[in-house]
Amino acid sequence: MRHGLLGEKLGHSFSPQIHAMLGCPDYGLIELPRAELDGFMRRRDFDAINVTIPYKRDVMPYCAELDPAAEAIGCVNTIINKEGRLFGYNTDFSGFLYMADRAGVDFAGRKVLILGSGGTSLTAAAAAKSRGASEVLKVSRRGELNYENAASLCRDAEILVNTTPVGMFPNNGAMALDPALFPKLRGVLDVVYNPLATALILRARSLGLPCSGGLPMLVAQAVFAEELFTGEKLPLSVFEDILRRIDAQKRSIILMGMPGCGKSSLAKLIAERSGRQCADIDELIVAEAGKSIPEIFAESGETAFRDIESRVLAESSKNGGCVIALGGGTPLREENRRAMAQNGFVVYIRRALSELPTDGRPLSGDGSGLALMLKRREPVYSACADCVCDNSSDLASLADEVLKKFENRVI
Repeated sequence: MRHGLLGEKLGHSFSPQIHAMLGCPDYGLIELPRAELDGFMRRRDFDAINVTIPYKRDVMPYCAELDPAAEAIGCVNTIINKEGRLFGYNTDFSGFLYMADRAGVDFAGRKVLILGSGGTSLTAAAAAKSRGASEVLKVSRRGELNYENAASLCRDAEILVNTTPVGMFPNNGAMALDPALFPKLRGVLDVVYNPLATALILRARSLGLPCSGGLPMLVAQAVFAEELFTGEKLPLSVFEDILRRIDAQKRSIILMGMPGCGKSSLAKLIAERSGRQCADIDELIVAEAGKSIPEIFAESGETAFRDIESRVLAESSKNGGCVIALGGGTPLREENRRAMAQNGFVVYIRRALSELPTDGRPLSGDGSGLALMLKRREPVYSACADCVCDNSSDLASLADEVLKKFENRVI
């Protein structure tokens, strides 16, 4: 392998796909335990590599020369092998600023709180200072400023940056510090890119703050690294093109709506057309429980059913890239809405009330029962939908409409 990403645990990485899109098809993952790092770096059996957690500082002594920015920052994420001499660079710096600029997060004159003390925290601190931050503080587990006292000691923090792996797949949903604890916040950045929106970013969105997950940084640093690999400058249009393509690969299409609106059949058709896996939440509930949904309701009640539903959705939505058909009541729980939002493009499928079936569904009842259910649920559907599609024609046309709206989504 002549090009690749060096790190300790890399199962979550999107880097091979990005570099393949940039014209580097032999790019792979170099997952090494710490005991093997020295031997790998001394062999120098590569043309160019990127470096990630936890080796961004460890690789520096092996470099014959360091780019001034990398040396000043104190960590390296790109190494070029020039006839046996290793040259170290830091493209994370420019990638981080690309992410911040894209999100509209301005550091000038502001107090910045960085979560984490690893190599990426050094890059984030240098980037914030380069843009005129008035103060940059780091929070660590065992430092003087830590996760227990940061909210009380730094209530005036204006920018919050997460450089830790907290909230990263498969530990979706974790959050090191709640942005709501900092009343003066003006922006939140998270270098984690899988899931696309971490719990931290979802919380920042709910507070109306400018924010970004780490995918724009990942793509931008890869583009800058590829320029070093090849010696060729790439046009700015490449950044957003690659970002959109990777987002499309990793984002799930999630269908919600009333029972009987056509979600399940539509999900299977969209999955077939797009080459994605299909996850039907009701089918997965039945498989886990070993009994039908009416039987679950009759034997254990609705709360037990909803608990199974939440567990199934949490697992199905973790890693993205599929088509998910929700049960009619799935979006009613806040935890489910968070699970939907982390990797999802959520589509509300509407269907005329008179067209919704009432047979065999525990909560549908008769027409008046459905009308009451729709009145309660419609505001929730509308609030968490990225778009709305009416099931008023044939299924094929509806699938085309959903896929077109997905293609034209704002990211």
